[in-house]
Amino acid sequence: MNRVVVLGASNVSRGLARLVATVRSRSPEPVEFFVAAGHGRSYGANSRVWMRRLPSILWSGLWRALDRDGSDNAARESGPLHAMITDVGNDLLYGFPVDQVADWVREAARRLADRGATIAITRLPLEGIASVGAIRYRLLRTLYVPGCTLSLDELKDAAGRLDAALVEVAGTCGATIIEQPGVWYGLDAMHLRRRSLDTLWSRICDAWELPAATARPRATLQDWAAVGCRAAEVRMLAGRMRYTRQPVLDRDQLRVSLY
Repeated sequence: MNRVVVLGASNVSRGLARLVATVRSRSPEPVEFFVAAGHGRSYGANSRVWMRRLPSILWSGLWRALDRDGSDNAARESGPLHAMITDVGNDLLYGFPVDQVADWVREAARRLADRGATIAITRLPLEGIASVGAIRYRLLRTLYVPGCTLSLDELKDAAGRLDAALVEVAGTCGATIIEQPGVWYGLDAMHLRRRSLDTLWSRICDAWELPAATARPRATLQDWAAVGCRAAEVRMLAGRMRYTRQPVLDRDQLRVSLY
């Protein structure tokens, strides 16, 4: 069984059904997904979007699930492990310094490398960020992160330094770095265009050295309903802690767990 770890935020949540379809089209073996994502997800701090709170990626149950039997060696023997680190940047908007965010990503990469994962890390979309002007930034900040105090110049500087840190992390852990052209992104320079999601997922599968697709991947509305609208294992909703049994999907040689 191929095991796939996906760490990210809103772009992963928006494109999860497409990602599942892409990987399945390129994997002759059954696939098990371990996903820590969600709109506004942070790598190292609890995050909130409207009335929903999620634990940080580093403190999520994903790591426990990977080692559910308590043995790293046994986890490796269960099948190849492929991993993706993407959507790095939310934490800058939350006010965390570049060095702190880089350390969180470095720790995630270290944990994956220690488990023998083949890792792909996406760079920040610097080209798209550079195109954002003052008026657009003020609007986007008001809509998405009203608590953000960074000026546009400060954000652009921090994004450049964090991107350089991601390249360094990739080199340290032997990960493949994935470029993200500005044209992949929409008006907000944060969310990938729908058609670009398929391109990104394909490039990441190439980095994992998965076989060529035997058929064109297709994500139906039913696929989206099966994984795209399911809840994480632990979340806070309207002030109440909610728990969802995992995996949220276990059928047809496919298992998906959300953390």
